[in-house]
Amino acid sequence: MLDYDEEARHYDSSRGGEARAAAATDALLGLIPDAAGRLLDVACGTGIVTRRLAAARPGLRVTGADLTPAMVRTSSARLPGAVVRADSRRLPFRTGSVDAVTTVWLLHLLDPEGVRATIAECARVLRPGGVYVTTVDKAAAHDVGSDIDAVLTGRPRRPAADAAGPVTAHAGRHGLRPAGRGSFPGAGQGRSPRATIADLRRGWFTMLPPGEPRTEEFAARLARLPEQDRPRPDPVFHLRAFRKPVAD
Repeated sequence: MLDYDEEARHYDSSRGGEARAAAATDALLGLIPDAAGRLLDVACGTGIVTRRLAAARPGLRVTGADLTPAMVRTSSARLPGAVVRADSRRLPFRTGSVDAVTTVWLLHLLDPEGVRATIAECARVLRPGGVYVTTVDKAAAHDVGSDIDAVLTGRPRRPAADAAGPVTAHAGRHGLRPAGRGSFPGAGQGRSPRATIADLRRGWFTMLPPGEPRTEEFAARLARLPEQDRPRPDPVFHLRAFRKPVAD
């Protein structure tokens, strides 16, 4: 896993910046009821989306939570007094205390037990009638049918912790029902061959450790592609929403 204390310094600029944050915010708000009064953004990272959620709906009280100290410092600068350090698997919030919970680009970082625990906690803190919105299938979003994807087709992959099917099943076990879907483009995140080689060599592809012969084999094949610095199409990220039923 990446060192997010280190990543915090250049996280936004390397991942689509304000353009991606704007697209993500619009898609999230499309799944969050207008009547929601309090929103918890779990794993808020730099706060670039969290801040936009708060600004878009002045009547919505938004709180961010993140486990990484550097991310908490960065997001706190954007939302003073509205960010706490917290583990998504043990949220320090009362049961039934928020109207909406979001986890954007979190579940793919966790192991299966972490995903189960995080979804359980998000369900716990929701009020009846509240909505949980999360990104799913993040790794698959980067497979856009490009020549880069063709080269990487045979690479070893871990089972996706944030696959939509298991996420939906975990949500169901905690009483959450499907309540909608959304998507948004990863603006500026289209891969180029040269950038993908750099990502290989820094360990972004977790089943291809830096320096191993197979990693270098993929790097060599990528190096033979044309237009080494031309980004291929942007990924499209997907959201799933789940609602906590109101008791009869």
